[in-house]
Amino acid sequence: MTARFTDEDEGKRVVDDQDNVVGRVVEVAGGTAHVDPDPGMTDTVRSKLGLGDADGDTFAIDESSVEAITDDEIRISRTV
Repeated sequence: MTARFTDEDEGKRVVDDQDNVVGRVVEVAGGTAHVDPDPGMTDTVRSKLGLGDADGDTFAIDESSVEAITDDEIRISRTV
């Protein structure tokens, strides 16, 4: 599956193919989702409101790494 990230993906949790939560999307920009691996409550709320931003504590995933996007989460392949 080739996914297309949108602003609505900000705030979604990111899980791997073993259902391990690896973080939460804090920003989507240029076909890349920036993921905070340890978001606090404030970070989660800010990203759901579209106020999050990527910083040195995030990692990026691109659309080719995504297996599925649902209303609540983004599932990535194990090779990320």
